[in-house]
Amino acid sequence: MFVRFLSTKPKPKMKPIELKTPPEQIQTITRVIFDIVKEDGPLTVADSWERVKRWMRERQKLRLVCNHVGPH
Repeated sequence: MFVRFLSTKPKPKMKPIELKTPPEQIQTITRVIFDIVKEDGPLTVADSWERVKRWMRERQKLRLVCNHVGPH
């Protein structure tokens, strides 16, 4: 038992991620991620990230349309 304890590698020290995103945007992103998992069940990290990136692109397109000034 003692030998096993010494043979394990120590865990790397990790500090919290500091986001530079406004709190309201963080809350929106968190809600969308939760809804995706709720609808589709457990996803891999890669699948979840692809869905989030698609949602962010759609949101950006919507923002561009809504902020458009002048004739449509």
